[in-house]
Amino acid sequence: MALLGLAILGKFLTHAIVVFDPVTVRLSEKFLPPLSPYNAEMVSREDAPIAGIYLLGTDELGRDVFARMLEGTSVSLTVGFIAVGISILVGVFFGGLAGYYGPRKILFLTVDTLIMRFVDIMLCFPTFFLILTVVALLPPNIYNIMIVIGLTSWMGTTRFVRAEFLSLRDQDFVQAARSQAIPEWRIIFIHMVPNAIAPVLVSATIGVASAILTESSLSFLGFGVQPPDATWGNILADGKQFIFDAPWLTFIPGFTILFVVLAFNLCGEGLREAFNPKLREGV
Repeated sequence: MALLGLAILGKFLTHAIVVFDPVTVRLSEKFLPPLSPYNAEMVSREDAPIAGIYLLGTDELGRDVFARMLEGTSVSLTVGFIAVGISILVGVFFGGLAGYYGPRKILFLTVDTLIMRFVDIMLCFPTFFLILTVVALLPPNIYNIMIVIGLTSWMGTTRFVRAEFLSLRDQDFVQAARSQAIPEWRIIFIHMVPNAIAPVLVSATIGVASAILTESSLSFLGFGVQPPDATWGNILADGKQFIFDAPWLTFIPGFTILFVVLAFNLCGEGLREAFNPKLREGV
C-alpha cells in the first residue's frame, strides 16, 4: 500500500503539479553524485531542484535522478497492477468456465479439456520472448505493454481458479443455490468466485513483481516505455554506459527494482500463510 501511494504521489508531483521535474536538462550539472548542491551561477532558480540539492544525483544530461525515479515509480507500478488485473480477469473467466462447466461437451471435447489444452499451449511458449515479439510489432507505449503482459500471464490464475471450482462445485451451498433455480452466472460470480479468490490474491501479489520485472526488462532493452518518459528499466539502461564514472545511475534503479520485487514476493508469502492456517506458526 505504501508503494501504491508512492506511485500515485509520484505521478502527481511530476506531472499534475511539477514539484520534481524529471525532464529539465542541465548540461553544466551532469554526473553529480547524490546529495550534491546545485550551482546557482550555472543553473537558474526555475531549474533548481527542491531544497537546492540533487537527492540522488544527476545523469548524463544533468536531469534530476530522484525526479526520474519518482516518475518511474508511477509507471512501473501502474504497469504491474493493471497487467495483473487483466490477467486475473482473464484467468478467473477461463478458470471458472473450466471448473464449473468442465464435463459439458462441445462437439467431441469437454469444456475442461478444451480450455486446459489451450492453457498448456500457452505455457509452452517462452513468455518473455512472446511478449518481446508482440511489443516489437506494436507501438511501444505503456498501454500496449500492460495489455500484452496481462494477456500472456493468466494461465497460472486459470489453473488456481479451476482447481478451486472443482472442489467447490459439489459443495452443499452450491447445490442449495442450484436447487433454488438461481442463475448460473450468479452461482459462479456471487457464490463461488469469493470462495476461490484466496489463492488468486497470493498469485496476483507475486504476479505484480513479475510484471514489474518484465516491464523493466523491456524498457532496459529499448522495447518498453520510450524516453523522455522515465521507468526504472530505461534509467538502468542509460546508466549502464557510465557504470564506472557514475555508478549511482546503475545502482539506484537496480536496487530499487530488487527491493520492490522482494517486497511483493514477501507480501505474497505473507498472504499465503494468512489464508492457509496450516502454514501459520504454532499450528
